[in-house]
Amino acid sequence: MSAMAKKAKNFKKSKTGLYVSLASTAFGGISVAKQIKMARKDNDFLRLADAAVSAAAIVTGLAILYRELKRLGDDDVLLG
Repeated sequence: MSAMAKKAKNFKKSKTGLYVSLASTAFGGISVAKQIKMARKDNDFLRLADAAVSAAAIVTGLAILYRELKRLGDDDVLLG
């Protein structure tokens, strides 16, 4: 396996990979916000409950990614 392939394989464990994961997870929050808005408009309790669970999953995911980012510190795989 070449050095470039090894770096690409460990992308998720790098700071850049974590930032990309944080951003994509945060964009999921936009979808959940729209879902909550529609559920409130339609007075649909089941959709509102689903949106609340999704929001909790997004918050948890962001917290985990933030913890990993802090834990990674300066040991960035892609930077050397």
